Amino acid sequence: MAAKQLIFNEEARRKLKSGMDILANAVGTTLGPKGRNVALDKKFGAPTITHDGVTVAKEISLEDPYENMGAQLLSQAASKTNDIAGDGTTTSTILAQAIATEGLKMVAAGANPMLIKHGIERATAAVVESIRKQSQKIESKEEIAQVASNSAADSEIGDLIAEVMDKVGKDGVITVEESKSLQFETEYVDGMQFDRGYISAYFITASESMEAVINEPYI
Repeated sequence: MAAKQLIFNEEARRKLKSGMDILANAVGTTLGPKGRNVALDKKFGAPTITHDGVTVAKEISLEDPYENMGAQLLSQAASKTNDIAGDGTTTSTILAQAIATEGLKMVAAGANPMLIKHGIERATAAVVESIRKQSQKIESKEEIAQVASNSAADSEIGDLIAEVMDKVGKDGVITVEESKSLQFETEYVDGMQFDRGYISAYFITASESMEAVINEPYI
C-alpha cells in the first residue's frame, strides 16, 4: 500500500490555489460573446476546438497531485453549474477563483476560516436573491436567438435553435447530433421521451442503431 503524502497550512493552500489558477485561466478565455476558442488535444483523432468552459475544465489534469486537487475543485463547480443551469460554467469558475483568492488573503491575514465560510454562504444567498429579483424571463423567439447565438458564438446556430424551440415548445425534447455534412438539418418527431431506456435488449428492433422502434403503438 502506497504511503499517503500530507501537506498542511500555507503549503497546502498555495498548492490548491495554484491548481485553481491554472484551470481558471484556461477556462476564462472562453468567457462572454467575445471569448476565445480553446484547442484540446486528444490521444486518438484530431484535436477538438471548443468554446465551452466546462468542456475545457473536464480535460485539465495536472501532474502535481495537490495542484490537481485544486483544479478539480473548480472543475466540480463548473460541472454542477452545467447540470443545474446548462450554461454559465465559465462565469462560475471565475467567481470561484475570485472567492478563493480573496478568502485566502483573509486567512493569511489571520482571519478565522470558518467565519469566512459562513460569510461567503450568507453573501451567496443575498446575491442569488438579488439576481432572482432582477432576472427577466426569455420568452420571444428573438430573445431565445440572442441567448443561443451568444452561447454558440454563431448567429446561424442561434437562429436555428430559436426556430426549433419555437416549434417544440419549452417542454419539448431537443437532441443535438454531429452532422456528417456541411449543412445544418432539423428533424421533428412527434412522441414522448422517458427518463430511461428499454428494460431488455430483446426490445431492440434496429440492431445497427441499437434502438427500439415501434410504429403506431397503442399508447
